[in-house]
Amino acid sequence: MHTHHHGHHHGPDGADVSERRLLLSVLLNLVITVAEVIGGLVSGSLALLSDAVHNFGDTASLGISLAARRIGRRAPTPAKTFGYRRAEVIGAFINLVALVFIGLFLVKEAVERLLDPQPVDGPVMLIVATIGLLANLITALLLFRHREGSLNIRSAFLHIVTDAVSSVGVVAGGVLILLYDIRWIDPALTLVMALYILYHGIVMLRQTIDILMEGTPAEIDLDAIVEAVQALPGVRDLHHLHVWHLDETHYALEAHVVIDRADLAEMEGIKRCIKQTLHDSFHIAHATLEFEFDPCRQAGSVGCGPDRHADHREVLGPGVKASEAP
Repeated sequence: MHTHHHGHHHGPDGADVSERRLLLSVLLNLVITVAEVIGGLVSGSLALLSDAVHNFGDTASLGISLAARRIGRRAPTPAKTFGYRRAEVIGAFINLVALVFIGLFLVKEAVERLLDPQPVDGPVMLIVATIGLLANLITALLLFRHREGSLNIRSAFLHIVTDAVSSVGVVAGGVLILLYDIRWIDPALTLVMALYILYHGIVMLRQTIDILMEGTPAEIDLDAIVEAVQALPGVRDLHHLHVWHLDETHYALEAHVVIDRADLAEMEGIKRCIKQTLHDSFHIAHATLEFEFDPCRQAGSVGCGPDRHADHREVLGPGVKASEAP
């Protein structure tokens, strides 16, 4: 027997506000990108052109974030029964892959320029970088309040923060070039920015891949779930346990529950108790439970041992049926 519990909520939760801010951020970053490309070409600054490339990535990432957020709000359909929650996770994945490639490109360019420093027009570099820094700070403020609870928004916010940090470096570099004509400072700043981008991009990319691969959430202790459920009245055993991400903040669970033979009303009471425990102790709002009766409690049953499910405690991926287990 299977029972299902859906803890899905599709309220706006400020979605309209965050989408408007994302759209404004896209437009603002597009202006920054054009200004920095022109400024980089005029001044000959690799750091400024690198910042422009990064800003273009920001613009694309913000556009993807906006599209993914709107898709993610769609209601479930017969073809997409879980809804479109993972659209935001996919958007974050695309953003972060782009971020890693941008970082690698900047490392290559910086190393080449370090080996052969080029003259840079300090005043132009300083003016354009200052304008870019102010615009990035405004964009970061627009997204700051909406970054929690959404990996997609947080990945876009990371793009903006890293670009703001890089703009600070470009401004500082412009000052040093203007005052002391230190040519190597431009590629050196670019290299530092690139390594910073790579580190944070790879960390978040691993988290995103884990969600898409339906890995067990890091916050979930499977042994603790088994112990908590087995401690409930009427429960004999719990096996074929799977827990995975629906999206960044919602978890799903599937398991087989062995109980003493009981009538339907008693089984419903056990089910409610299990789901309440899962919700309160583990923040699992979606649970699918298959109930089995304990054969050792039935009259005339033979060949039963206390560890008859010991070989079935392995954690299988979502969708693997009991009949498919070894």
